Amino acid sequence: MESSIPLSTKPERRWRSKPLQTSKPSLFLAFFSCFAWLYVAGRLWQDAENRTLLSNLLQRNVAQGSKLLTVEDKLVVLGCKDLERRIVEAEMELTLAKSQGYIKSRLSQNESSSGKKFLAVIGVYTGFGSHLKRKVFRGSWMPRGDALKKLEERGVVIRFVIGRSANRGDSLDRNINGENRSTKDFLILEGHEEAQEELPKKVKSFFSTAVQTWDAEFYVKADNNINLDLEGLIELLEHRRSQASAYIGCMKSGEVITEEGSPWYEPEWWKFGDEKSYFQHAAGSLLILSKKLARYIDINRILLQLL
Repeated sequence: MESSIPLSTKPERRWRSKPLQTSKPSLFLAFFSCFAWLYVAGRLWQDAENRTLLSNLLQRNVAQGSKLLTVEDKLVVLGCKDLERRIVEAEMELTLAKSQGYIKSRLSQNESSSGKKFLAVIGVYTGFGSHLKRKVFRGSWMPRGDALKKLEERGVVIRFVIGRSANRGDSLDRNINGENRSTKDFLILEGHEEAQEELPKKVKSFFSTAVQTWDAEFYVKADNNINLDLEGLIELLEHRRSQASAYIGCMKSGEVITEEGSPWYEPEWWKFGDEKSYFQHAAGSLLILSKKLARYIDINRILLQLL
């Protein structure tokens, strides 16, 4: 008798791999997380670089005797876009100035193009309304005519320094041109506008123009309200020929006025740090620079700020 073995047949289970489906929000979150990680890492690296640069700059300033970082230093390190643009423009101007700075072709053809060296160039500040003062000067300590030429043979040049009128070519300019043709004792700053509020710019313009025109040991800025001891000045400068970086004048310093509306208010007071005091500088009616410093002003005139 045959026995049958009951067999139970169950449907065979087959495991089939299904493609993994990733939702779009998950991809977006993953991408965002990666981007956020890169951003934070980049900022941390940039902050570390900034701290390193500031630390090095502070150590350098301390070594030079200064314990304060200037605002300009901080802006340069932190990458202020406007300041970076100004620096690039100034560097381009500086490169151009250096390429043209000391060649003799820049000297006036009728002045020191012959190679003559002078002891001093004295620039006497004057204005359009100072005709009577100029007449008094020419009759007192300032030579005129042939005496002025003989003084130049001794190595001293004296010129009245004036800019141009805001309305170029008007009667003010024509009067100065006519007076200069008669006396031949003017240094006319063609690129400078003669105005009271432009006096700080006139200083840069005078030294820059004078050092390009005459090869002298010293360059002197004098106001037209003084009676200069010319022989005493010449003797003083003769004894200081060996001083390559001479800066001579009535030296002073003082508190920086930060209150707007007050006399002598300094609109850029924040540049002087916490102590708010001017560095020692020459002030008054007479200022003398050696050739080295005058050339520095000429080359860096774009970079130098007015205070």
